[in-house]
Amino acid sequence: MSNTQGFANPSHTISASVQELRQQYVNLWWQLGSDMPGVERTYTPREQADREKQLNQFIDTLTTQLRHMPRQERERAALQQQIVASGAVFAKSALDFDDSHLQAVQTSGLVEAAVDFAQKARRYDAAITSEDIFQAGRNVMTMNLLQLQMGLQVQVTPSIFAYSMLYPYSDNYLDDPDISTETKRAFNERFYRRLQGKAVTPANDYEQKISDLVEMIEGQYERAHYPQIYQSLVDIHLAQAGSLSLHRRTASPYDVDVLGISFEKGGTAVLADVYLVAGTPATRQLEIAFGYGAFTQLMDDLEDVKQDAGDGILTVFSQTAHRWPLDTLTNRLFHFGNWVLDHMADLSPAGTVPGPLFSLMKRCVHLLLADSAGSNAGLYSKPYLAGLETQLPFRFNALNKQRQKLNRQRLTLMKLLETSALAPDTLSFNLQLKPQTVA
Repeated sequence: MSNTQGFANPSHTISASVQELRQQYVNLWWQLGSDMPGVERTYTPREQADREKQLNQFIDTLTTQLRHMPRQERERAALQQQIVASGAVFAKSALDFDDSHLQAVQTSGLVEAAVDFAQKARRYDAAITSEDIFQAGRNVMTMNLLQLQMGLQVQVTPSIFAYSMLYPYSDNYLDDPDISTETKRAFNERFYRRLQGKAVTPANDYEQKISDLVEMIEGQYERAHYPQIYQSLVDIHLAQAGSLSLHRRTASPYDVDVLGISFEKGGTAVLADVYLVAGTPATRQLEIAFGYGAFTQLMDDLEDVKQDAGDGILTVFSQTAHRWPLDTLTNRLFHFGNWVLDHMADLSPAGTVPGPLFSLMKRCVHLLLADSAGSNAGLYSKPYLAGLETQLPFRFNALNKQRQKLNRQRLTLMKLLETSALAPDTLSFNLQLKPQTVA
């Protein structure tokens, strides 16, 4: 959900349970260490150089294939097969994934759900963009992972579809420069009332679509029987509006509770996810979901630190950047993430042992965090980056060069994957896309 427009109304108060969870995780944050956490393995420069050659070959082949993307459906499917097959080989040889990781993804149902969501999104709105499907699909993946962890069938339920689609629509509306601030504030107030279940007359087609999506959730979960679901939707809306207080370039660290607001913003998002997945989740499941959302919010904040600092948006990273190195702050984030991921098993039914998909998730998260630090190298000390770099199979410079190559092809790649996913004749092939998706 966009956080660029909101409203200030003292009657709009986030629930006590969210405030309690926010404080619980703020306390945990300060209890954790700020030293460099241990890792399972490191890489020598020679090992990294070998993997960088594989990475360069893989990216070069991929970009060449995308520049000559065929027009025929079956040829596109064949190209996608080639990409997936080479991606699986690359994941094993360069990223050290093993057969159990790839097999776990292949049997998880995650990509079947991604394909199903893309099809549903196109049927719901033929004009939706690939970027919007990608944005909404990220939340679908989170909710599907929650289903998997909680022992539920991995599928795109009406509520998962509707909740994930709500925010491309609201974001597009709130980010439109041709719409006045007052109009956006009025929209946000109507959106809030609609989430509460009050009668609202949509002002335009965008608002009608949003109302229809809320109605899909109501069709699966009756308000009278699941009041906490709708409170969670209200809470995320209020948390996003409350995050407007982070748009203060010169605020003192003691003037705004940046960490608490960030935790509230990320935590409420995944709280809503787990409510819509399970209906009536257990208390411990709610606690872990909130922590996971808080962690992923800080991951996003680290990735966007330079842009946020330039835009005057307060995060724990943008407030620190250019004043002090981000070394110990990033270490604390590593520890926080390790704690949350180690407790993700609490989402599962009693007695369930975490499988290879869970260990793969932890590994990927660590690599993503380390890569985010490397892409913001000027904000860290050189000794810290040198130590962190040994934890990656590729050196930072090599990753940055390859990232530039991929950024130029991103939309082409998205279009290839989406087009193949939406073609009924290639559905059986898309079920094999999982290694590429996770890697």
